[in-house]
Amino acid sequence: MANQLLITKKDGAVLSVRVEDGKVAQIQAQPEDAGSLLGDIYVGKVRNIVKNINAAFVEYEQGKMGYLSLDAKVCPIHTDGVVSDGTRVLIGDEIIVQIEREAVKTKPPTLSGTLNFPGKYVVLIYGEKTVSISSKIKDAERKQQLREFLRNNIDGDYGFVARTNCKDASDEKILKEIAFLKQQLENIKKFGVHRAKFNCLYHAPDAYLCDIRDSYDSLLESIITDDDEIFNRIMEFAKIYQPEDIKKIKRWDNADGKLDAVYDVTKTLEHALMPKVWLKNGGYLVIQPTEALVSIDVNTGKAISKKKDVQKTFLKVNLEAATQIAKQLRLRNLSGMILIDFIDMKDADYNKQLMDRLRTEFAKDPVKTILVDMTKLGLVEVTRKKVRKSLYEQIKDAQDYSKSDL
Repeated sequence: MANQLLITKKDGAVLSVRVEDGKVAQIQAQPEDAGSLLGDIYVGKVRNIVKNINAAFVEYEQGKMGYLSLDAKVCPIHTDGVVSDGTRVLIGDEIIVQIEREAVKTKPPTLSGTLNFPGKYVVLIYGEKTVSISSKIKDAERKQQLREFLRNNIDGDYGFVARTNCKDASDEKILKEIAFLKQQLENIKKFGVHRAKFNCLYHAPDAYLCDIRDSYDSLLESIITDDDEIFNRIMEFAKIYQPEDIKKIKRWDNADGKLDAVYDVTKTLEHALMPKVWLKNGGYLVIQPTEALVSIDVNTGKAISKKKDVQKTFLKVNLEAATQIAKQLRLRNLSGMILIDFIDMKDADYNKQLMDRLRTEFAKDPVKTILVDMTKLGLVEVTRKKVRKSLYEQIKDAQDYSKSDL
């Protein structure tokens, strides 16, 4: 069904809120006056190489270090005058790197020498002359068409990922975007090698603009904001990158009520920062992110009171919990290793129903989420791809940034 993307300011943060079927499904936040580093490209200097983990630590800004795995097949682009070995990275080398993942808790940002240039339809990837297709595109014939089409348009040291929006896009639209992304790469290769260390060669768009770009086109009904400055920036972005979406951009009229109140943004955000989540059947979840993993405990709560068939009650609570857990992982942007302690059920068929429900719900998540297994102790293991920080960390960063300006 159609959905909306709301962009609004709150307590020093710009919130990007995805509404699906009338309910808030996802919230992203960034400091109002500071963009995300994710996707930015720098000239970094290799400060240390740790052989036992086959990784380098690269200073990408003055005093800021990032982690670069050396397992990748692609050697980063070296800048002039510091290439000591063209096939590998050595201490002292100045190389072009991209922020692949933001810093998370005590871990530094993850860097990559494989440069990604995302568009609405494709991602151009420097250093990998391959073509892959979004798993969200199910039509086998269309996948093959896209694969052949993109292969025929590789004429350099790069490859493509066909994004979900490719499914219904014309060849003309895709080719136009490819030409634009190729020019971005060529500019980096041509001018970046002559820039001094710590220079930022490319700033990725603000997170809320990336959310517009990354939206599944056929489902995005409208892009709504209640802020004049943000409205103007979205319009400028759309005119350059996505002119076909200009008609979807709307300036919210506060005469209809406050945007965050109409869509329950504030209430949803407050609940998303709390550890306890109540289920409709009386059970509840306790969600606890830690340094190593995210633990989720499912409890019967009020659901078990005076019920005769306890196992059926357990199944009912667990199934609702499975649906809610998938929603909460996306809403809170929890990622990495996730352990779920469901209520223990003796019936093997009940456990199968539970695992099937989880697979179905995780398949709806735009972020890759893998149901690993159920352990002998009854714990369900899940992994969810890490990209941005958790919602809690995003909000905290915005608050800290706002305080630093006082």
